[in-house]
Amino acid sequence: MPIDLKLLAQFDTPTICNAIELFEVRPRTQGYMDGRIRACFPEMPPIVGYAATATMRCAFPKREGDVYGALDEQVDRFSDLPGTPIVVFQDLDDPPVAATFGEIMCSTYKAFGAAGLITSGAARDLDQVRQIGFSAFSNGAICSHGYSHIVDLGRAVRVGGLTIHAADLIHADTNGVATIPIEIAADVPQVAGELAKAEANVLDYLRSGKPEAKAFREARLAMMAEFAAIGKRVRGR
Repeated sequence: MPIDLKLLAQFDTPTICNAIELFEVRPRTQGYMDGRIRACFPEMPPIVGYAATATMRCAFPKREGDVYGALDEQVDRFSDLPGTPIVVFQDLDDPPVAATFGEIMCSTYKAFGAAGLITSGAARDLDQVRQIGFSAFSNGAICSHGYSHIVDLGRAVRVGGLTIHAADLIHADTNGVATIPIEIAADVPQVAGELAKAEANVLDYLRSGKPEAKAFREARLAMMAEFAAIGKRVRGR
C-alpha cells in the first residue's frame, strides 16, 4: 500500500505518535526528538516528508570552495528520496555558535520542493522564513551565520536525541518531531482517525454540559475499550 503523505499531514504529531504506539513496533520512549528541538513557527500546520540528512559546522571556516557550494549537490539529491524532502541538519558545533540556516537556504529548499527544515543548531532570518511559509525547527536563534557551511550529506545524524537516517519518514508540528516506521506508515492514517473517534467519547461528553463523575467514567472506559480493540486489530494484521 502506498504511503499518503497528505493524509498523514491531516493529523497532529501527538496523534501520529499515539497511533504508532498501538502497533508496538518500538518502545514508547523512542522515535521522537526531545524538547531541545522546537517549532520556529508554531502556527504552521504539520509537515510530513523524507529526511535529507546533512551535517553543518559554523565555528571554523570552510577549507575550500564557497560556503554554499554543497547546497547545489544537496538539492540535486532530493530526487533520490521517495517523496517530499525534509532537510535535517546536525550542527557539529556543541554548543551551537551561529545559525544553521537563514532566508537563502530556506528559500532554496522550498523552491526545490522541501516541506521544512529541522536542525540541532540555531535559526536566523525568522521573519523572512516565516513570510515564505517554510516550516523550521531548531534549538533557538542566533543572529550571525558565523562560518556556516555544510560538511557532508546523506549520513546518519543525531538531532534532539534521535538518530535520523537518510529517507526516514518524519512527521513534525508545533508539538515536536517524530519518525514514522516505514513498515506501518501506510496504515497509520486510518488508525489515527480511529483514535480521534475513540477520544470523542470523552471529549464530546465533557463538552456537553456539567460533567458527572459516573458518566465521565463510562465515557472514559468506552474510549479505552476502543483503544484496546484498535490495538489488538493492528497488531494482528
